[in-house]
Amino acid sequence: MELDQQFLEQLVKSLVDHPESVKINRTVDEMGVLLTLDVHAEDMGKIIGRSGNTAKAIRTLLRVVGMKNEARVNLKINEPEGGTRSSASADMSADANVDDVPNAPKSLDEAIDGLRI
Repeated sequence: MELDQQFLEQLVKSLVDHPESVKINRTVDEMGVLLTLDVHAEDMGKIIGRSGNTAKAIRTLLRVVGMKNEARVNLKINEPEGGTRSSASADMSADANVDDVPNAPKSLDEAIDGLRI
């Protein structure tokens, strides 16, 4: 097992409630190293973190480990089967329309007036 994979495994297993479910697949191609992470559905929130901050931090640490070993390391986190992705986050898609939001300002002037500065 390579150093980057060992590091990720130890880090993730220390964060989750189901360390026995942690699986890491390592592939190497011309783009560098890709570590694919699978965790128990209940542990996804712990790995992603609020606003994705934990996942960003893990990726940053993996890049540092990779630089030390002269390799580009990327992390892909697979969504577990039976994942509990909330319907609210699924509903807040990028193509949401302002017209769908009640009492939303229709123009920039209305938005500025609403600030009451």
